Amino acid sequence: MNDSVWILSSPTHEAEALASGLSLPVELAHILINRGIRQVEEAHSFLYGSLQNLHDPYLMDGMKEAVDRIRRAVSSGETIMIFGDFDVDGILSVVMLTKALQILGAKVDYYVPERLKDGYGLKEKHIDIVLEKKATLVISVDCGIKATEFASRAAVNGIDFIVTDHHLPGLSRPKAVAILDPSMKECRYPDRDLAGVGVVFKLIQALMEANGRSETLPHYLKLVSIGTIADVATLRGENRLMVKFGLRGLENVTNKGLKSLMNICGLKGKKISVGDVGFRIGPRINAAGRLGMTDSAIQLFFSDEVENCRSLVQVLDKLNKKRQLIEDKIYREASRFIQENALDSRYRLLVLGCERWHRGVIGIVASKLKDYFYRPVILFTYDNGRAIGSGRSIKDFSLIDCLDANRHCLESYGGHKLAVGCELPHSGLSELKASINRYAMTYLPLKDLRRKVFIDSKISLSSVSSVFIDKLSLLAPFGVGNPKPKFLSQNVEVAGIPRKLKGRHSKILVKQGGAVFEALGWGRPDWADSLQAGERLDLVFSLEKNEYQGEERTHLVIEDLDRSPAAEKIIPG
Repeated sequence: MNDSVWILSSPTHEAEALASGLSLPVELAHILINRGIRQVEEAHSFLYGSLQNLHDPYLMDGMKEAVDRIRRAVSSGETIMIFGDFDVDGILSVVMLTKALQILGAKVDYYVPERLKDGYGLKEKHIDIVLEKKATLVISVDCGIKATEFASRAAVNGIDFIVTDHHLPGLSRPKAVAILDPSMKECRYPDRDLAGVGVVFKLIQALMEANGRSETLPHYLKLVSIGTIADVATLRGENRLMVKFGLRGLENVTNKGLKSLMNICGLKGKKISVGDVGFRIGPRINAAGRLGMTDSAIQLFFSDEVENCRSLVQVLDKLNKKRQLIEDKIYREASRFIQENALDSRYRLLVLGCERWHRGVIGIVASKLKDYFYRPVILFTYDNGRAIGSGRSIKDFSLIDCLDANRHCLESYGGHKLAVGCELPHSGLSELKASINRYAMTYLPLKDLRRKVFIDSKISLSSVSSVFIDKLSLLAPFGVGNPKPKFLSQNVEVAGIPRKLKGRHSKILVKQGGAVFEALGWGRPDWADSLQAGERLDLVFSLEKNEYQGEERTHLVIEDLDRSPAAEKIIPG
């Protein structure tokens, strides 16, 4: 029914030993083995770790210098300016650090560039804003590692600069009092995968400990969890711990703005999941930055007036709906163009653009096209002779390495393996397309363009008990680096006529060995059309709980399916 390949992880004796040592079902111990966790002590820390397991912030290079300079600025009454990015990670980093410095008595201001006018990061021209505000210390959050020209002009004007970032550096480092960036090769910090909010949290942790205010730290984890999830950071190590406890904190929110935001998302009084943050909370904050109204999102977290908060979240909600409409339109246009011109059969990396496409959402659309066509995608919009691009990649291909190898075609670029941004003259776009597709022909073999579905374990539906679900929840939160476990059940019967949901999804009742479950196929209405009651299927699925009329139920989320037996598409992992 599709051209995917299923990679089934093989059972091991290690899983049996781990299951015995932790009193876990062997299928769940198998998942830990698949995540590279083999020892009982390491697994226990993964399942039951606390905030005591967070690293000492001073293990991060530059932390002492940053803390000393900030404390000196606070004590002498200097104005500190925080310079942030316009995505969720950047917005919440600005909010967190501003609040923390205000608690410590600092004079603080902030500036976030407008995506559509200024583009990403600190530019040399931004020093004029710092001078206007009479700030003598600038702290970047979620940006700054490539701001060499800004740093040079800041030094000339007697302004100190502290960088907090998580992006890869360029060929040279900015001149700064301190650079906090665990992604730098020379940085010795144990966890290199922190999001921007994570790096800022480590700075806040060091500052609060130095000022005897450590009791405030758990409050920041609510925003850390949102920023980390929205930035699709790896959920292992400190990220996972911070998100785990941050999600718990979101069940008891006191900040009026955040509470209003959660209410409009329909999350009042509910247990908050990674999906709730990724698909409800995050997009509403992100929409403000993408559509040029970042300050509405920032001010929401500083407002103490309930009515003002309601007004601001209504603005964010409307912006999000507008963003969705713009995004859907671009997706339809781009998808139709790809299919009509057979670009997906001609090229291993898709590059296309249009002057009508909104700069603020092309990255989201690129991600959706990447998932559908299963190959890297870079989308461009054009403005005043410029081509501004945003790209997303599949797991097996590094887009940042691709751009780095083709930097002779670009004026600026940045990002990481799976997501990039770039800019060049429109006249150079044809050369870039040709050059990066030559690169893709070399470094992206055809075998990597076949969709791979990684399966953690085989399981019978009758084994999916409430006890199993409770044990499975210990492995959460799930995300990049700790994906939601996928199971394979074979020879499952379609127990009723499949239905479409909202014309976009499928709902299939399945049964096996006396167990009956609802199975949902998100974004796959074709399954409801092609399947018949009584058919036998091999299902790859994850498990999800939902609440209906006060009762918790478990359903299957179908990752892939094929008519049974689908043995020819299963290969050992």
